[in-house]
Amino acid sequence: MTPFIRLHPADDVLIARSQLVGGAQAENVTVKGLIPPGHKFATHDIAAGEPVRRYNQIIGFASKPIAAGEHVHTHNLGVGPNGGDFARDYAFGADVKPVPARKEATFMGIPRADGRVATRNYIGILSSVNCSATAARAIADHFSRQTNPGAMKDFPMVDGVVALTHGTGCGMDTEGMGMQILERTLAGYATHANFWGVLVVGLGCEANQINAWLAHSSLREGDTLKVFNIQDTGGTRKTVERGIALVQEMLPRANDVKRVPCSASHITIGLQCGGSDGYSGISANPALGAAVDLLVAHGGTAILSETPEIYGAEHLLTRRAAKREVGEKLIERIHWWEHYTKVNEGEMNNNPSPGNKAGGLTTILEKSLGAVAKGGTTNLEAVYEYAEPVKAHGFVYMDTPGYDPVSATGQVAGGANMICFTTGRGSAYGCAPSPSLKLATNTALWQRQEEDMDINCGEIIDGKASIQEMGQRIFELVLATASGEASKSEKHGYGQNEFVPWQVGAVM
Repeated sequence: MTPFIRLHPADDVLIARSQLVGGAQAENVTVKGLIPPGHKFATHDIAAGEPVRRYNQIIGFASKPIAAGEHVHTHNLGVGPNGGDFARDYAFGADVKPVPARKEATFMGIPRADGRVATRNYIGILSSVNCSATAARAIADHFSRQTNPGAMKDFPMVDGVVALTHGTGCGMDTEGMGMQILERTLAGYATHANFWGVLVVGLGCEANQINAWLAHSSLREGDTLKVFNIQDTGGTRKTVERGIALVQEMLPRANDVKRVPCSASHITIGLQCGGSDGYSGISANPALGAAVDLLVAHGGTAILSETPEIYGAEHLLTRRAAKREVGEKLIERIHWWEHYTKVNEGEMNNNPSPGNKAGGLTTILEKSLGAVAKGGTTNLEAVYEYAEPVKAHGFVYMDTPGYDPVSATGQVAGGANMICFTTGRGSAYGCAPSPSLKLATNTALWQRQEEDMDINCGEIIDGKASIQEMGQRIFELVLATASGEASKSEKHGYGQNEFVPWQVGAVM
């Protein structure tokens, strides 16, 4: 096994499989200086201003001359004078494939009355506004299996009572985009298949009025949805008592469910990457992409997101658009983000983060080209805005920020009943009510943080597994987790604090 990785014959860089020291030989190049694991070095001399390719795609432009064998990173590679805005060939639909032959696999799911299938069975407590968050949490805390196990001892089929609170809901335009996003997000969670029932707790005077939200979301109170305000109920203590009583009424019915064999077509995965490194686009992301291809072949759905982190790779997705208008909608969202970052005095190359850079990623273009690999190779069937209900089957896209909790919150609101999260630097993320699987990109991370990682895709880098073999393992783990097997983050109790709706617009 070579100490370096070449991803494409036309690439201008090689990737260090392990740390390389000056004088080491790679192909016909002598390495100059120390090259950390996952980092790049040049295969030939590169003049200032010339494009640099990885995956046979432009990851940036040399900011000064780069010698063969030299470390290629932030000191000599940038996105160019136009901030990464250079011509890309969108070639809408050029790579569309025939629909794959349908395969059949099952998992032990929880059927709902409306035909959907749950992977978990929670009762949720949502807050309409930050002002009601404390009361919402107090209601859920009463049913904690850690601090009050007696409250849940008779309800083994209920995975828990969780409070999903947030820091917004007031000080915002009641008709603006930010309110529309918040309303969509709350509606998506209030009706999520993984919740048997939901309470929504408000204050009473907030901008996000519960009655207006119900009307805008075409929702109404019933056995599985209860709403009330602190001001109407008579204060915090009475609100908490009322919430506890309502949950106690729900629990026997919520417990009256069974897991039965269900088609894998009922699984919808939100695809995430966080704390990425130079190995992400080589191991965990393409392996997850291989699992996505398997899921799509079984009739399931996968949602790719994080628009600022596909910037520079969007042309690879438009080529897979099942219809031209699907690809055009994706580019429309890219243009929206270019404007959004500009008016907020930012830029699309605002990341990679410091951790990404330490792991070998240099520009947003490079990061994005690795990130899109999570989406596999099948056709792009639809593009959704943040927290919109995902109705299409197959591979789809949802416009979200790159910040993982915000992005995953939108995906779950859209219907994702599972999250798959790749990481190279390490993550401790979880996501109630949808279980989250974390995929390590390298073995060093797996060994260091195994208690948080569900699978080690570093075996690909180590030469012990192929991308397709790892994709099969991920798919099988998805089925097992959807059937009720606890993920590492669930064992640690993650999930309630990671509910972060996207806050857009002025805080008034």
